[in-house]
Amino acid sequence: MDTKFDFGDNPVENIVYIRQVATSTLPQEVQDQLPDVDSLYAVHDAEGERLALVRDRQMAFSLARQNELTPVSVH
Repeated sequence: MDTKFDFGDNPVENIVYIRQVATSTLPQEVQDQLPDVDSLYAVHDAEGERLALVRDRQMAFSLARQNELTPVSVH
């Protein structure tokens, strides 16, 4: 979970970015815990640091809002 993702310039403090992540791109120890799961949703801060991995998109948005953050979808 140390992989950073570049979201460009102008980071905003309360915004987090939600994007789908293929489990095959995650560390092997994470993959081992996710049999039969092809993808997860990652929550990243404005600097690209991954804050969380969750099972589905709705959960990612809920997690952000529960922590007083504004989620934005990234494709």
